[in-house]
Amino acid sequence: MKKTKPEVVSFKADPALLKAMEGIGNRSQFIRSAILAALEGVCPLCQGTGILTPAQRDHWNSFSQRHSIRQCETCHAHHLVCMEQGGRAPAGHAGPAEEV
Repeated sequence: MKKTKPEVVSFKADPALLKAMEGIGNRSQFIRSAILAALEGVCPLCQGTGILTPAQRDHWNSFSQRHSIRQCETCHAHHLVCMEQGGRAPAGHAGPAEEV
């Protein structure tokens, strides 16, 4: 198996960001960790763009006929609820507060 060489990725940073990063020992590792953490929160549908393609919208419309978005009474996070399973809240959270 061929070992791949890491690629260099660069970006521009304004003075405020550079100032905030002063004192960080290994900036490269810090940036890699921050990017990986941010990628864990990316929307699985739009992949972080905030926009659905027409095909994704068609799939969403079909999906949303059997699911709804509700707000948890405990943590106030919005989450998907399957109407075919009685609309139960996630474990450890209070039932649906409001339907969105």
